[in-house]
Amino acid sequence: MNPSKSDLPSRLMSSLEPWRDAAHWRVAFSGGLDSTVLLHLLADLAKIESFPALSAIHIHHGLQAAADAWPAHCQSVCDALGVPLHVMRVTVQTGASLERAAREARYAAFMSLTEADDVLLTGQHRDDQAETLLFRLMRGAGVRGLSAMPAQRPLGQGTLLRPLLDVSRAELEAYARAHQLHWIEDPSNQDRQFSRNYLRHQVLPLLTARWPQAQASMARSAAHLREAQGLLDEMAQLDLAHAATPSGFSWLALPSLELAPLANLSAARQRNALSHWLAPLTRLPDTDHWSGWDNLCSAAGDASPVWRLADGEVHRSAGRIWWLSGDWLCVPAASVDWHDPSTPLRLANNGRVMFSGQTPIGPLRIGYRQGGEVMHLADRGHRDLKRLLNERAVPGFVRGRLPLLFRGAELLAVANLPGLDGQESDGWKLHWQPTDEDQGLR
Repeated sequence: MNPSKSDLPSRLMSSLEPWRDAAHWRVAFSGGLDSTVLLHLLADLAKIESFPALSAIHIHHGLQAAADAWPAHCQSVCDALGVPLHVMRVTVQTGASLERAAREARYAAFMSLTEADDVLLTGQHRDDQAETLLFRLMRGAGVRGLSAMPAQRPLGQGTLLRPLLDVSRAELEAYARAHQLHWIEDPSNQDRQFSRNYLRHQVLPLLTARWPQAQASMARSAAHLREAQGLLDEMAQLDLAHAATPSGFSWLALPSLELAPLANLSAARQRNALSHWLAPLTRLPDTDHWSGWDNLCSAAGDASPVWRLADGEVHRSAGRIWWLSGDWLCVPAASVDWHDPSTPLRLANNGRVMFSGQTPIGPLRIGYRQGGEVMHLADRGHRDLKRLLNERAVPGFVRGRLPLLFRGAELLAVANLPGLDGQESDGWKLHWQPTDEDQGLR
């Protein structure tokens, strides 16, 4: 095929057609071959097509001395094309995988710059897709991981779009030569110690020498796996719908599921449903860590088992599983005096409390359960607090966090629990908003 007659522009237009009404198109512009071709194609098409506002973003990782010259190169390319450029410097956290850390820093920056209805366009191509499939296969990924890179996914308030996934690197190189484009060759791309570079330079050439269509075939396999993952997601949604019953403690504003409908599923369907539920909340567990789920399910009925994951914990309590993270994993501070009960009282690591109606006469103090507390109820006399919490099936992880209102040594109220949250005769109730976010009391 004559490069000058490339059908790349028409193929790109077809990929972008559903996104013509976006607020902005922002190109992730590293200055390498892929993003240079993508930016050139878009700038050229913008001369004859009505597109959303087009701009470019260059992320400077600062990981090698050569990278210091790249923003200037990107700026010169964008100036020549008449495309605004935003250069953003990021800090890459050191750790076991520099590749992963750099990627996380890069996409965090992209997310911060992607506004509502924006589309971030990246230049990954078919060879990258095959490389990703091999890389994840070597890591023992499941169906979701082997689906490789999706053509689109949510990113911040906008969408990430990969419009060149069906285009080979050879086609991009042919286009670049035909238009005399210049691009950056990242020296780190030759370093075989990085897994992806090893696959790119050592493994894929051997495969394509024996099977010339290997990369296209692998990309096709990734598409089949992506379709299979879609079916698994549909099954997960059906299974989760049976478990997504109201908890009776909506003011907790915590993700939770009824355990029994999940426990009745096969082990594979349990893992599938839970993976779908956990995906927005935490990095998913590997195969070995799923034993934590089995232990949680098989624990004694009166136990309060915990399954610890990368970004939080799953607790079993009151016939449900609950997702806890952030402040919920911090021990609330000791008791605090409430000098001005006419205004909400912010609690360290535990949201805030406030009154509705009249405020009781002080001096008042907010404390937490230590054991042995007794509360006087007008119709029942003195009752042990532990028994009162048991009667209301309060989840175990909440009991040590429930704000208790004291006047001296007298326990006046337990926030949010009907019948215990105030004195109706005096016209007041104690409300607890468990997090600092504006939720739970609207």
